[in-house]
Amino acid sequence: MRSKSPKGAVVLFLAASLLAGASASAQVTVKKPVKLQIIDVAGNLTLSKAPIEAFKAKYPNLVADIEYIKLTAPELPSKLKAQQMAGVVDTTMVLTGTDGMASGIEQDVYLPITPAYQKDFQKYIDNYLPGAKAAFDLFKGVGLAYTFCYGAPMFTYNPDKVPTPPKTAEELLAWAKANPGKFLYARPANSGPGKSFLVGLPYILGDKDPKDPKTWTKTWAYLKELDQYIDYYPSGTGITFKELAEGTRWILASHIGWDVQQRVLATIPPNYQGFVLKGTTWVNDAHFMAIPKGLEKDKDRMAVTLELMKWLMNPDMQAYTFGNGYFYPGPSQKGVSIEMAPADIQKLLKPFLRPEYDKWVQSMPQTPPLGPAPTVEAFDMWDQLVGAKVKK
Repeated sequence: MRSKSPKGAVVLFLAASLLAGASASAQVTVKKPVKLQIIDVAGNLTLSKAPIEAFKAKYPNLVADIEYIKLTAPELPSKLKAQQMAGVVDTTMVLTGTDGMASGIEQDVYLPITPAYQKDFQKYIDNYLPGAKAAFDLFKGVGLAYTFCYGAPMFTYNPDKVPTPPKTAEELLAWAKANPGKFLYARPANSGPGKSFLVGLPYILGDKDPKDPKTWTKTWAYLKELDQYIDYYPSGTGITFKELAEGTRWILASHIGWDVQQRVLATIPPNYQGFVLKGTTWVNDAHFMAIPKGLEKDKDRMAVTLELMKWLMNPDMQAYTFGNGYFYPGPSQKGVSIEMAPADIQKLLKPFLRPEYDKWVQSMPQTPPLGPAPTVEAFDMWDQLVGAKVKK
């Protein structure tokens, strides 16, 4: 029997946070408490909302209210651009993956964290996990890498329908051909697993330069052939897991975080399994905190936003990013273990972790995500070469 969705867990997490407090104390003063507006295009509030609310509760002298807005990554740059063109920047912070970072950098909507504010964050930059530091460096300090995960690609499947999962890319293609409509992945520009599948294939298939989408001859040919056996490309990952649970699909492009979280939330049964393909390289992933250009003109809201970001990077708040497994493991900082997370998180998460996760991560090579320009190029090429066809 499936467990109930732990919607009340956020309240428990927040209560624990308020009791524990964070080790840092706010170093700023403002004329009056400010309103913050946080846009999430990565689903990161699943992990960060409780610590953010704890900051608000601890510092009522700084924060009057917080507005949360959820958008898709493709919608983000135009939203920020419109504010900046109007001269009214309401948004104080963005929570985004590499997709929203890449498109935002391309459209020049973010205020670089370094070097202007580097002194505020140097100790956290120095304490990054290697994969998180590589992601931070890739985006040249424009945003702060807040959470980190092993991006995959990997796959989640229904073992009742797929008793013997594919082991190679060729076997996956043959399986999709034999079972049309049963494999699914979401549009890469708005899906972490969809993006991981796209950027991971060049390593698996042996393309000339996995960091340059223009050279992905084998990958684009593979995806075009696979396209024949895919009904449509959902706009987000959540839809793919819903269809897996319903039995409409039998195998999905996934990654460790989604595989864990969707079992924690009982979206899919706990016996659903995961696999990786031969030749997999883990294309690591990160979520970032970014600040829109123009906020620096509002000194009070800028100061409070920087203070909130420091709060979220502290070890006790980083421990909350284990959360419900969504971006597993979660913390971007060294020395933050799951044993440091509140008991509620440990109790919620530990039953759904699997030993093969550690085995995969330790036994396979890892690489940073694509840089900003190649990420945008990869998404554009996928839209043009693969995803443009209207599915009936």
